[in-house]
Amino acid sequence: MQLAHVVSRAQEGVNATEVNVEVHITNGLPALSIVGLPETAVKESKDRVRAALINSQYDFPGRRITINLAPADLPKEGGRFDLAIAMGILAASGQIPAEVLQQYEFVGELALSGELRPVRGVLPMSMACKQSQRKLICPAANADEAALVSDTCVYPAQHLLDVCAHLSGNKAIERAKPIPTNTCLNDVDDMRDVSGQAHAKRALEIAAAGGHSLLMIGPPGTGKTMLSSRLPGILPDMSEDEALESAAISSISSNGLNADNWKRRPFRAPHHTASGVALVGGGSYPRPGEISLAHNGVMFLDELPEFDRKVLEVLREPMESGRIIISRAARQAEFPAKFQLLAAMNPCPCGYLGDAQGKCHCSADQVQRYRQKISGPLMDRIDMHIIVPALPIAELRKQRSVDNEPSQLIRERVKKARRKQLQRHGHTNIDLTTANIKDSCQLHKDDQLLLENAMSRFGLSMRAYNKILKLARTIADLDDQPSINTRHLTEALSYRQLDREQNNQAL
Repeated sequence: MQLAHVVSRAQEGVNATEVNVEVHITNGLPALSIVGLPETAVKESKDRVRAALINSQYDFPGRRITINLAPADLPKEGGRFDLAIAMGILAASGQIPAEVLQQYEFVGELALSGELRPVRGVLPMSMACKQSQRKLICPAANADEAALVSDTCVYPAQHLLDVCAHLSGNKAIERAKPIPTNTCLNDVDDMRDVSGQAHAKRALEIAAAGGHSLLMIGPPGTGKTMLSSRLPGILPDMSEDEALESAAISSISSNGLNADNWKRRPFRAPHHTASGVALVGGGSYPRPGEISLAHNGVMFLDELPEFDRKVLEVLREPMESGRIIISRAARQAEFPAKFQLLAAMNPCPCGYLGDAQGKCHCSADQVQRYRQKISGPLMDRIDMHIIVPALPIAELRKQRSVDNEPSQLIRERVKKARRKQLQRHGHTNIDLTTANIKDSCQLHKDDQLLLENAMSRFGLSMRAYNKILKLARTIADLDDQPSINTRHLTEALSYRQLDREQNNQAL
């Protein structure tokens, strides 16, 4: 046989697009050419494949070899096609049976000795392989990741010889078994360790129950970062689909996927010197940024005003749409970016505005300039703004960790509230549509008048109006109430701290 077809996959955003590796061997001067828009690492695969075949005691055809990676207009990058190219050459030259190749998909980089090295993005390929009803042969180092997809037939190989022996029927590769995944939350920070700050703990519980964004404002050392680090401990585990989405993004990132974090919601905390590209993602072959790595989880921005204003503005569209599209001259890549924003900031440049001991000497203009580093449109998209005050020493002395409520109890209430939301509309309250709000957030006449007066007094936008209703709906769910009452609405209004302060300054 002079022509062989092998199936592999290219990475395109978070998707794994099917690539047909066509190998044609014909008479002529010995040469090997690769066509189909390969980048440098793919072009160099001819040297790796040649050495791997020879060192594995196979014949490398001394004729003209043409390798086509179809579709031709899809860019191909990395060493993931090495194994597929080697299989195509061996099948086209009659050294392995070609008829069995169509049952499999191949991915892996070859060492010169013929050993298989791991590559990025195997999990999306395993998901796509399941849909195409083929079996996947991959490097043994990627097997645990690929086996996370249930019902996918994964064969891990250490060496090129293992693959050839399996295809020839001489020695079958044992199918990879899913590894036990750790979903225990005993090693996460517990809310019990936080003394006082009952108001902030209540706000975190509401944010966790409805998926709401939260901004905490307070002087240094009041526990804002400590509280934020404990949010993952009160969030429910991800569903199977959510876990696969988040794991697929981690799989194609530079750090790769850690199977120990399976079904744990991501918690990302980029430094305030991060650039817009670091948050959004990018590159000539686009990679996900922090907002995509936080998909189905939490992104914590500490010292929010210290971020460059242009960097913060890139959050506005993903917060509404739940996705990010990276456009380049030759291609586009879309990444999911449905994250829960958690942020913290000081009340003024020195951090001690409102301190009882009079530590703050910032002028009103300095405070205003400091807070104006965060744009109004971005602030309007944050559901909750709360003050985290400094606690007196006497109050801290009274608090004992054994008296504080543990994360596990809060988590059970959060899970119960989320179940109500999923049963009602199939998603959390943060994703309520306008029709959902009209259906589930009905107010009594007096409460409607109260909300309208608050909108007029605080100068709230229609987006803020809807967010208050969603927040009140979440509070009612935690209270196990079928409808919103005055207490739920007033508590929701109390979490718009900056709206009230800005209104007071205007007056």
